[in-house]
Amino acid sequence: MTDKYLIEPDVNFIKEIVGLGGDSLKKCFQCATCSVVCPISPDTKPFPRKEMIAASWGLKDRLVNNLDIWLCHHCGDCTTMCPRGAKPGEVLAAIRSYAITDYAVPKAVGKWVNDPKMLPLIGFVVPVVIFLVLGLITGLLDFSPPLGEHGISHSMFFSSWLVDMIFVPLAGWVVVIFAMGLKRFINDIHENAVLEGKTNKKELEFGGLIKGLLRVLPTILKQDKFSECSENKDRDVAHWMVFLSFIGLFIVTNIFFIALYGLQLHGPYSQLNPVKWLANISGVALIIGSILMIKNRLAKTDQTSSYQDWYLIGLVLGLGVTGMFTEMSRLAGMAGVTYFMYFIHLVFVFNLFAFLPFSKLAHIVYRTVAMAYNEYSERQ
Repeated sequence: MTDKYLIEPDVNFIKEIVGLGGDSLKKCFQCATCSVVCPISPDTKPFPRKEMIAASWGLKDRLVNNLDIWLCHHCGDCTTMCPRGAKPGEVLAAIRSYAITDYAVPKAVGKWVNDPKMLPLIGFVVPVVIFLVLGLITGLLDFSPPLGEHGISHSMFFSSWLVDMIFVPLAGWVVVIFAMGLKRFINDIHENAVLEGKTNKKELEFGGLIKGLLRVLPTILKQDKFSECSENKDRDVAHWMVFLSFIGLFIVTNIFFIALYGLQLHGPYSQLNPVKWLANISGVALIIGSILMIKNRLAKTDQTSSYQDWYLIGLVLGLGVTGMFTEMSRLAGMAGVTYFMYFIHLVFVFNLFAFLPFSKLAHIVYRTVAMAYNEYSERQ
């Protein structure tokens, strides 16, 4: 006797995917062209055809817990070759956006971050109020600061203690939210992989997962997957520049943190300092990379760019531009301008930290873990 399976379509989930940029979903007639042309789809249980079918049926649990939506690098080959214009790449991007908000808590923050109407409030008003209230209460924010030992110093205006008072807890907030989300995420993708026959490993071994991460790190750092794409191959350079610039700025931030609190070496630091070189090069790369991202997206009129895409690119560009103008105006001796730009720059940094687990930028974490699991699963 044939087995019976009860399928309960989630209509609201379908509407969510459509609203997040997957509005072409219903054009799919399951021809499998997308899976055939995808240059990075695994031989075993290839994507994205099965994901398109599941999305059409509103099978939320088969998608949000699905490893394969994260292996997709949105290269665009499937979207270009689709005979029906169903845009599988855009549909998978929409599913990833949904998954990010599903794994991050509290859920309300995720909805605010992905609602353009809330951007002025949470993106500007909230950080400005926090800066002003804490700064005035503690006395660590001085709107008429004296010149420091080396001339204009941002720490005389917005104290380093105030920066750390705000951003150290925010960093902790990010770590906690990601830890909770990743715990569910890893268990879910393993359960789904076992169910769909993507792995023979019945029990999840975290040691093996770590080894998988170490093996796949070179691929991630070199952005090898983008080089396998053809339709969006020009995204490779822009994505690579932004990715490496974030790594460079992360290194710079940690070195200066140690220099300030460990070695008691207060800024501003000389432009001849090699760490400054890395900071300036990373800042320029961040600006150029984000501009190239905008150019590439505007050129691809057949591909969808959602609010989440533009929010992330705007955030990246804003970080680079305000950071560079803060530095340039300080060197030019324009105290009022550089203090204002520094304040705005910190607003952008606040957005980066506070909303990282809820924005599209969270794909860095989830995709990295998914690629590590795929390596660990020994899937061909």
